[in-house]
Amino acid sequence: MKTEITLKCPSCQELNIKKNGFNGNHKQKYRCKTCKRCFIGDHALNNKGCHSESDFMIWRMIVNGCSIRAISRIMAYSRAKIQAALKRSEHQITPKQKHYDTLQIDEFHTFVGHKKNKVWLIYAYHAKTGEIVAFVWGKRDLQTALALKTRLKELKVTYDRIASDEWDAFVNAFSDADDQWIGKQHTKAIEGNNCRIRHRLSRAIRRSRCFSKTLFYHIKAFNIGFWAMNNPKQV
Repeated sequence: MKTEITLKCPSCQELNIKKNGFNGNHKQKYRCKTCKRCFIGDHALNNKGCHSESDFMIWRMIVNGCSIRAISRIMAYSRAKIQAALKRSEHQITPKQKHYDTLQIDEFHTFVGHKKNKVWLIYAYHAKTGEIVAFVWGKRDLQTALALKTRLKELKVTYDRIASDEWDAFVNAFSDADDQWIGKQHTKAIEGNNCRIRHRLSRAIRRSRCFSKTLFYHIKAFNIGFWAMNNPKQV
């Protein structure tokens, strides 16, 4: 009995594939006519990293709490393959609405390089839809809070009110808002979402041995994670 295999491009998932010679190990190579990606077919079982679904599997595992080393152990992929999949990811969140009634803002820290190097994430969250609207990376200071405000303007997002805790940077950065709610009683939803992020992304866990070695892959992992939280049915 013959087994038929449908080849998909690892990058764009198109079926518009043609043969493209052989590699040094005499494995059949293919080329996508749509995005021009060259790859080895899914029948090359000894090279699991060449499977069309490998990138998507890596991304799914990233957003479900797996580190690069854990994925390497589970899937028998090389760490270079996993990092390459992260590098190829183009996940970006975009606001699903142009206007929000209330945006809650908060910050939390992560580690990059080593545990003494804290990198802060400041983001805006809409409690009713559970959507992460925008975020920025930086230090825990007024400049980063202002960067979030600028990011919201770049995305052409408007809002009726801003809710935050008593941190001076938030109070000053959004002091020109029409309505500003200040106090922990107004940020319960985003505090809960912080917990969700730390459960979903291993890099965000407070007391973890898992942290990014470079900021580039750190941001890539969070981009995938936030996209998955905003689009749960597509993960």
